[in-house]
Amino acid sequence: MEQNLSQYHIFYVTARCGNISKASRELFISQPAVSKAIQKLEQTLNTVLFRRGSRGVTLTEDGELLYRHVREAFTSLEAAEQSLERKHALGISHLRIGASTTLCKYVLLPYLQRFIQLHPHVKITITCQSTYRTLALLQEEKIDIGLVGQPDTLKGCEFQPLQSIQDTFVATAAYLSNLSLREEDSDLFHTATFMMLDEENITRQFINNYFREHGIELRNILEISTMDLLIEFARIGMGAACVIREFVQTDLDSGNLVEVPLGIRFPARKIGFAWTKESRELAPAREFLELPG
Repeated sequence: MEQNLSQYHIFYVTARCGNISKASRELFISQPAVSKAIQKLEQTLNTVLFRRGSRGVTLTEDGELLYRHVREAFTSLEAAEQSLERKHALGISHLRIGASTTLCKYVLLPYLQRFIQLHPHVKITITCQSTYRTLALLQEEKIDIGLVGQPDTLKGCEFQPLQSIQDTFVATAAYLSNLSLREEDSDLFHTATFMMLDEENITRQFINNYFREHGIELRNILEISTMDLLIEFARIGMGAACVIREFVQTDLDSGNLVEVPLGIRFPARKIGFAWTKESRELAPAREFLELPG
């Protein structure tokens, strides 16, 4: 097949031109070379591809059949060449990012906005998964960059911290006031409804570990799928929601939400971008990671 590729190209151009002399000029080879290549192809395929006449050449029935397939193949190759040329001219490439829905909304969007302004022709896809799943996708080379909470270990990945975050529980002042009126027990750990992310989430595991280490047990836990819903449910007074303080700062400043007085303070955590050595070598990933903070 590889040896016949040039012959197929000569056949394609000759069939399109309908004339051997025109084909030779387009191909920058001699007419005898064109005729010889077609003859060799006919011998290989054991058929006659052209009828020769005084005004040029016309395709036989077999030649028509072959030309339809060859034309499709070379048209596809020409389209690929044009796409590559356009890609290089415009800087079109692909960047795959993984992040949780929460980090995507509250942290990633400003970076994406700046990156798109600088690289408007880069195709971007976002995969919203948990930190653990995002790190797994990095190792599987299904994404190039992950925005994650810093895990205890980073297998095969590098980590660039962006900011510290503070976990806290928030509720409405009315919820806490009503709770104190209807519950004789003043221990909030026993009386409040604590709304938290599911057990597989890195934030939930961090909070669970802290409570376990300090001998704290929550009696009423309501699992919610996303932090956005946690915040919304806290706003309507459903309970005390475990959230990242930086993401509800506006609510705290306005008084819509207050921090629940549990008498504890969780250690600060870091969030940032994770990547593999291989993905850092890709131009769009490298350019994204080099954006100013």
